Amino acid sequence: MTKRIKGSCTTMLVGKKASIDGSTIIARNEDGAGPLNPQKFVVVNPEDQPRHYKAVLSKFEIDLPDNPLRYTSTPNAVEDDGIWAAAGINSDNVAMTATETITTNSRILGVDPLVEEGLGEEDITAITLPYSHSAREGVERLGSLLEKYGTYEMNAMAFSDKDEVWYFESIGGHHWAAIRIPDDAYVIAPNRLNIDQFDFNSDDTLFAKDLPDMIEKYHMNPDKDQVNLRHIFGSATIKDTRYNNPRAWYGQKYFNPEFDTTPIDQDLPFICRTNKKISIEDMKFVLSSHYQNTPYDPYGTGTEAQKKQFRPIGINRNQELHILQIRNDVPAEIAGIHWLAFGPNTFNSVVPFYANVTDTPESYKNTTGNCDPTNMYWLPNVLALIGDRDFALFEDQENLFEEHTVAQCRNLQIKTDQESANQSDLSAYLEKVNNQMADIAKKNSNVLLGQMLALGEPQMKLKFQLND
Repeated sequence: MTKRIKGSCTTMLVGKKASIDGSTIIARNEDGAGPLNPQKFVVVNPEDQPRHYKAVLSKFEIDLPDNPLRYTSTPNAVEDDGIWAAAGINSDNVAMTATETITTNSRILGVDPLVEEGLGEEDITAITLPYSHSAREGVERLGSLLEKYGTYEMNAMAFSDKDEVWYFESIGGHHWAAIRIPDDAYVIAPNRLNIDQFDFNSDDTLFAKDLPDMIEKYHMNPDKDQVNLRHIFGSATIKDTRYNNPRAWYGQKYFNPEFDTTPIDQDLPFICRTNKKISIEDMKFVLSSHYQNTPYDPYGTGTEAQKKQFRPIGINRNQELHILQIRNDVPAEIAGIHWLAFGPNTFNSVVPFYANVTDTPESYKNTTGNCDPTNMYWLPNVLALIGDRDFALFEDQENLFEEHTVAQCRNLQIKTDQESANQSDLSAYLEKVNNQMADIAKKNSNVLLGQMLALGEPQMKLKFQLND
């Protein structure tokens, strides 16, 4: 049987009129099937992009165009199972994240079975992002690849440029649908087929050309008066009520506390709007959340059954978190920001790396499969393991660590934005700044580690005092 690896992620999308500064933003927790899947942060320059691509987990292979764009990437550090490039921003300021594993049902799999030797998450970013000059073009390229080669799994992807955010879902083996997220809207998408209302006649939708006919021919629509892709192609299982729906519910309640919904609702909305302008900090909180201030928080005061009832967003299987921001208030040369954090999101901080570079900081690109706390993949994992033992003891220090790290990086970013126009070699300058960003994150993480040791060691069971 062919080896398959299932991810388990959470995606968040924000249109340019919904963000606090007019940026388009796409983000995703890359979650593995288990903890400790080492990641690294690299730049793939055109000369390093393969002209012939061959998958590891399937027999899929493809000749690639000879004019790739440079792009940032967060691949696996150990490539035994392939590249898994995951996410990045290319030199045309197009961002992509891939993939969100999603659900399906037997009706569509009976009509359009999955393709054992097709493409999958392992491949998608590396064969799409370097050849996409706009978000819409990325959707169209990926759609054509799926139609031609097929896929062995159901996945969701997102694309953005300075103007548009698109969400793309594969359907069965060869079909797909994508929708442009309205500029004033946000989306929180867990591991289910998420697109609900869909208009085949809209300029803001794209899809496999025979998708409407297929739905009609095979009597796939359970609704009498609407086209709801989640109802047609997705699932509404008991597992969804425990694993998927609660994550969308919590994120939506964060931005829209007025929503009258519950964690197990099967019809939580896909596209949402809020009066609050959404910041990077908001997105990091949601993508790190474990149902704070509810009975379902594993670190909270609910019953043991309540604490284990729903799958959190921030979890021990977080491999990395990327928040890909294309800014509209600065020149294009500095518009792309690849915010990045490694490891479980409860004890890490996102760092704003400029995407217009040809190299990345040593402590982020040189990850190996061996534990090394001097590396910025491994250090947050150490922090998370210690912190998990007594979250309440370390929570205040973690919150301050994250606030101070992002504040220091934002201050450096403001200065860099102001000085960028004066640089003769902008890419080299931004690489230098990215190294400073990495140093801030690494230094502050080690300060937090020291604070946690000072607080935690007096609580050890292996101790003895005469007055105990």
